[in-house]
Amino acid sequence: MSKNEEESVRAAAFAGNRRVPAPVNEPVKSYGPGSPERAELKARLKAMAAERIEIPLRIGGKEVRSGTTAPSVMPHDHRHVLAEWHKASREHVQQAIAAAREAHQEWSAWPWEDRAAVVLKAAELLTTTWRATLNAATMLGQSKTVFQAEIDSACELIDFWRFNPWYAQQIYDEQPISDHSVWNQLEYRPLEGFVYAVTPFNFTAIGGNLPIAPALMGNTVLWKPASSAVLSAHYLMKLLEEAGLPPGVVNFIPGDAAAVSEVALSHSDLAGIHFTGSTAVFNGMWRAIGNNMDRYRSYPRIVGETGGKDFIVAHASADPQALAVAIARGGFEYQGQKCSAVSRVYVPRSSWNDVRERTVAIMRELKMGDVADFRNFVGAVIDQKAFEKIGAYIAEAGKGARVVAGGKTRGESGYFIEPTLIEAEDPGHRLLKEEVFGPVVTVHVYDDAKWHETLDLVDSTSPYALTGAVFAQDRRAIREALSGLRHAAGNFYVNDKPTGAVVGQQPFGGARASGTNDKAGSKLNLVRWISARVVKENFVPPRDYRYPFMAEE
Repeated sequence: MSKNEEESVRAAAFAGNRRVPAPVNEPVKSYGPGSPERAELKARLKAMAAERIEIPLRIGGKEVRSGTTAPSVMPHDHRHVLAEWHKASREHVQQAIAAAREAHQEWSAWPWEDRAAVVLKAAELLTTTWRATLNAATMLGQSKTVFQAEIDSACELIDFWRFNPWYAQQIYDEQPISDHSVWNQLEYRPLEGFVYAVTPFNFTAIGGNLPIAPALMGNTVLWKPASSAVLSAHYLMKLLEEAGLPPGVVNFIPGDAAAVSEVALSHSDLAGIHFTGSTAVFNGMWRAIGNNMDRYRSYPRIVGETGGKDFIVAHASADPQALAVAIARGGFEYQGQKCSAVSRVYVPRSSWNDVRERTVAIMRELKMGDVADFRNFVGAVIDQKAFEKIGAYIAEAGKGARVVAGGKTRGESGYFIEPTLIEAEDPGHRLLKEEVFGPVVTVHVYDDAKWHETLDLVDSTSPYALTGAVFAQDRRAIREALSGLRHAAGNFYVNDKPTGAVVGQQPFGGARASGTNDKAGSKLNLVRWISARVVKENFVPPRDYRYPFMAEE
């Protein structure tokens, strides 16, 4: 036993059964005119926009500069460079794996309460002194409006960091049945090796959760954030270090995805993947793991949340105004760049004219521009690649569909795409099947008498199964949708938009081509990052091999 392990055992011997604070969801600040949070955030936005910082790697707690850099820019003003970030090479990934292995010896031996204390302190720092910085970094680097940043990089991440220790406590509390002669115990060990966390651009909260959830359970992590979200990821690393995260527990290695993954996925110490991103990338990672199975010390845990073609299906009894608001908010907030964003809508013919007019009226009022102007409802899409891809999908409206509203793009100074509503007569149209990941909502109008056939259509049209919603006042229709669409969405909403899952209230994740449905923000996710050991202690072991049935008649 190492010195650190001895100290941990000794500390645990004198500790009582400690309990973490009961979590509550972080309140969303209003940022209304005259509010102190508005003034603080405005000042932080101005200061950060005037900076051009350097972002190093973080390996074993040390800053590492590779010398190969890339710019971090504002999507809504893509000529404005916010930072230059260093890219990890293959050698840096190897260094990060070595640092994770070294840190694992101590970190995995810490009592879970001490690991939880780091995470809880990080939550409190984000609630207070770091809130404006993380929100500003998310707004500037990922083009989120103030409200979208607040519910993401502040509230959701605070909730992850407060609820996960509470869920961990529940896991550690679960023990098997024993009796007076035998004491049965469950030990919840971290995995052997490192966890590879790969996070997307669209949610800073995911960037803070995917590495930290496994770390909370005693694992050490390699974290590769999306190239277009390195700015907010950099500040997350600084926050975690201030909270007391030991060196090497999380190693920050932004870089080329293929190069970083090639090293990480082929290493014998790979113990798990915590991933959010595209279905195609996740499928490629799964194939790579399958091809490398003979190399690993144990079977890697594979946890992923991937794509979506999220839907709303409306019954003839649906409230048309509530439906229109759900389309506008669910489809166009954060430029439709949410895994859960409304992308396809099925509306009965009897309601369509009314719903269309109400939705278009809302769309006319949506302002688009620089997110530092708090009057704007949407900003820019994340980068040139997304801008061109989404624009190409809008052009598809000329092939068997039509643009009802929006549809204009302008990329001269920022990657701006108008919120767009499209009507497609063919239920098999590409715009009703493929993930667009932008502010584009496609509507299919169905005959009222074909309600049940439409439910089948919703279920079978897309390979994804992430989020969905039904709008109806008729309770029988709601029951029919709940049954008919049971496997079509991992998060299902009744008379509400299919976005905005809250930690502790709606654990998030989907199945089919949308991922492994391990429900971020719940105990189900944390269970994936432990490997249980059963210990049976027999107080009075038998001393005779013979059983009673063996005696003579």
